[in-house]
Parts: sequence; C-alpha cells; structure tokens
Amino acid sequence: MVIKTDGGVGYKVFCSEGTLNKIPEKVDEVNPERSRRSTIKMWTHLQVREDALELYGFLNFAELDLFQTLNSISGIGPKSALGVMNIAPVDTIKKAIAAGDTSYLTRVSGIGKKTAEKIVLELRDKMAGKGIEVDAPELKEEADALEALVSLGYSQREAREALQTVPREIASAEKRVKEALKKLGRKR
Repeated sequence: MVIKTDGGVGYKVFCSEGTLNKIPEKVDEVNPERSRRSTIKMWTHLQVREDALELYGFLNFAELDLFQTLNSISGIGPKSALGVMNIAPVDTIKKAIAAGDTSYLTRVSGIGKKTAEKIVLELRDKMAGKGIEVDAPELKEEADALEALVSLGYSQREAREALQTVPREIASAEKRVKEALKKLGRKR
C-alpha cells in the first residue's frame, strides 16, 4: 500500500492482508480507477537494511508488538513475521504460541517445522509472562473450522479471511463455519 502524508510525500508500506481488509475504500463513482483508501492512522516499524529502508504498518499497537517480537527471533525476517500475522488474529497467534501449537505457524510459506518450534521455544515463556491464557479448545475449534472450509474447496487464505470476520463469541467450529460460509457466499 502507498501512504501519502499531508505534505504530499508517499511511502510504500507493507501491511498484512488483515490490515488491508480493514481499511475502507473510498469509491469514486465518476472515475472508479481514482478510488482510494480512506485516511487512517497506523503504527509503523522501520526496518533498516544495507540496501533498503522498509516500512511496515499496523492498525493497532498489539499487532506492531507481535510483529516486532517475531522479527526479533534469529532467522525470522520482517516478511516472515508479516506472513505469521496473516494466518490469524493476534490473540489467536499468541495463544497458539503459548500452547506450543506449531501447526498455525507452519501454514506460513517459508516456515517449516523446525522454525515453528524455534518460535514457540523462544516466545512461549514471554507469552505466558504476559498473562496469555492457553485455551486449547478454542485453538482446536479454530483449526477444525479452517480445515472444514478448506475441505469444502476454499483456499487456506479465503478460509482464514472469512474466519477472521466471525465474532469471537461464536466458539464452536460448526457455528464458526456457518458464519464464515455466509461471508464467503456474499463474495461469490
């Protein structure tokens, strides 16, 4: 996404799919190609490399905090950290790490079993120290709902995006799938 400041300067900002989906688009009815995203405020992280300066944007501090925590692990770069941010809401990722559930992390392209185990090993105590409650049934329900949607023919990405829109109060996998199917049905 490209962000322009009040002074007219534009910056390329890398964001998770979840963040981009939460930003409403202003549609120009007369000239649709001039449609643009709404004005928003973001938390940002500047990644300095030898050959580039990259800016990463987040809608809330919890997302930025998790991104920076993941990025601090040796072998996990900003693109991999952003990939992890794409798989589930921040709270679900934290609970999965605290529970030692590597299956969430291995869904990310470029993160295999060993890397997922390393993330869990390094962050498990940090998550427990921050008071993250490990609710294994909730994680199982989410995994079951995702698996059900994929078995119905939806891609992992479509299924994750639909499940992210389902309210957390809806706990059972069956009800989460029904709600996600309503969202997916509107898109087609």
